[in-house]
Amino acid sequence: MPHHPGLPHRLERVSGDVCAASELLEVLWGRGQEAAPPGTVSPSQLRALLVIEKQEGSNLRSLGEALGSRAPSVSRLCDRMEAMGLVQRDPSPTSRREVELRLTGRGRALLEECRAIRTRELSAVLERMQPAEVAALAEGLAAFRSAASQRLTAGRSPADRLRDEIADSA
Repeated sequence: MPHHPGLPHRLERVSGDVCAASELLEVLWGRGQEAAPPGTVSPSQLRALLVIEKQEGSNLRSLGEALGSRAPSVSRLCDRMEAMGLVQRDPSPTSRREVELRLTGRGRALLEECRAIRTRELSAVLERMQPAEVAALAEGLAAFRSAASQRLTAGRSPADRLRDEIADSA
């Protein structure tokens, strides 16, 4: 691997910039969430719904791994989301001891609504940028998304990763 002088410092600076941008995104999304109808989900529930959507049919253990949470917390989180009609738990066809997590129609509709609100907020910001800046951002975010997806799926089996890649391409 070639030596790149200053690379650790540059990565640290870029990481700081990404954190700052992420915090601004949270503020923008929070503003958008206030515009959503009352009774919407908490940020932790929203993260769980996004993971379940991406890993449809996954179990509580894999949801906990993706969220970085312990099993009891994940189980309670799913209890609340199931009571709200956002998630359903189905018996696993391969193991009697596991359940598979799936979004309900209501859960999918909620994610679509959240995405629409976020898209409006982000579009208002992107309109303030130059076209070349938007293009550079799009290219960088595509690379970031790929790297982040690899990190999140690093502990998953090859079969699970293949299933996700197939789902992403569909």
